[in-house]
Amino acid sequence: MKRALMIAAGCLLLGACETATTYQPAASPSAVGYTEQRIEPGRYRVTFQGGDGPPQQVQDYVLLRAAEITVRDGYDWFRVVSRYEDARPPRSGATVSFGTGSFGRHGGFGVGSSYDLSGGPVTRASMEITMGKGARPDGPSAYDARGVIATVGPRAAPPPRP
Repeated sequence: MKRALMIAAGCLLLGACETATTYQPAASPSAVGYTEQRIEPGRYRVTFQGGDGPPQQVQDYVLLRAAEITVRDGYDWFRVVSRYEDARPPRSGATVSFGTGSFGRHGGFGVGSSYDLSGGPVTRASMEITMGKGARPDGPSAYDARGVIATVGPRAAPPPRP
């Protein structure tokens, strides 16, 4: 009985684990973080995959990465040409079940558990951007790259150290 309770407690602790949304390069296609793909000079596709954080955080981080690329490549502003967001419902986490059963002439007590180990992001935001120099064009889809970095950058916490 003591062993069954220890197993159940372990399953509950495992269920408490989350994948944090941290601002970092993605280590693999399904990992939390950003990726970028150059389409042509001055045009990129930028994607950020988040963990269990709020969708707004993922949207901020994809904008931040677009701004960093813009400044890195010597441009002043960027325009969002297209956006895509995919938000999955939160994972179900761990479940634990207890029961008794009869196996021929023997009865027994059992503990079962399941945990969704699929991992991966809950929210993914992707945008295609074009970049330019000089004064930022008018319109809600054009952003001043240095302004985005100054505003969103401080909210991008570095990943925790191992």
